[in-house]
Amino acid sequence: MGILVNDIERQLFSAAKAVRLNSFSPYSGFRVGAALLSAKSGKIFTGTNVENSSFGGTICAERSAVVKAISEEGKIEIASLIVVSNANPPAPPCAICLQVLSQFCKSDTPIMLSDLEGNVERYTFGDLLPHPFIL
Repeated sequence: MGILVNDIERQLFSAAKAVRLNSFSPYSGFRVGAALLSAKSGKIFTGTNVENSSFGGTICAERSAVVKAISEEGKIEIASLIVVSNANPPAPPCAICLQVLSQFCKSDTPIMLSDLEGNVERYTFGDLLPHPFIL
């Protein structure tokens, strides 16, 4: 595990950790926060998981952040993303989130997975999803 190395990473971590507290997770109790950095504006967009009793209707934190970014900026490109949870090791995005992210990330987009103390595992998007489905 690594540490957060610059101000942008620390801002992303703080934003994701804070929004994680807004999670609606009455079924799993598993709170997740995500924060992405827009390559277009440099703005940070956050999201948290929102569960549903019909589990397929659940929205993950990563997709929540993407939807918020698109709602405000239109077409986006993700410069970097962090996912914060209390999992050890830190939880990666699910397969559905990875497929959604494939529309907005480059293969070398930095993806950080973090615990609540800011210990991070670093990947590129291509490490996590080397062969996305693209039409």
